[in-house]
Amino acid sequence: MSLTDLWFPILLSAVFVFVASSIIWMVMPWHRRDWVALPNEEAARAALKGVPPGQYMVPWCTRSQMKDPDFQRKTQEGPIAFLIVRPSGMPGMGKQMGLWFLWTVIVSVLVAYVTSRTLAPGMDYLEVFRIAGTVGWLTYAGATVSEAIWFGRSWRMVLGLQLDGLIYGLLTAGVFGWLWPAA
Repeated sequence: MSLTDLWFPILLSAVFVFVASSIIWMVMPWHRRDWVALPNEEAARAALKGVPPGQYMVPWCTRSQMKDPDFQRKTQEGPIAFLIVRPSGMPGMGKQMGLWFLWTVIVSVLVAYVTSRTLAPGMDYLEVFRIAGTVGWLTYAGATVSEAIWFGRSWRMVLGLQLDGLIYGLLTAGVFGWLWPAA
């Protein structure tokens, strides 16, 4: 079976996930406390003024400087932060939404690839659902745990992202199971 045989479930599952993610992030309550204000936001904004967009670590060091007493002192005193600075101005939601939809299509193509190489046409719904759902969930949510382990993202937020990924994986699985080609 080729991926062209699965073009409709690829696109439809991407649309379903896109719509579900919009509902999850705009309506559902579990992401409302993912981000909080800094204690003295204006002072932090003033301190960061002029920092170009990028990813930063505070305190920063090279591998060879990790044993440096000054670096070790800074880590003991804190704070330790991983910071993403974005360009000034209102974020362009159109671009972000377009990129997110593109990602949902890419995930659905990956799900189609693995499922089509694992199962033959005519397989029953539940068999397709299991493979497509597992691949979908792992693809949407797999990396979120490492964010908590390595970069301090809150486990509460990671659990919310895992739930999101599970929902996206289940939707993807449902569409692939429903529209799986007959033998």
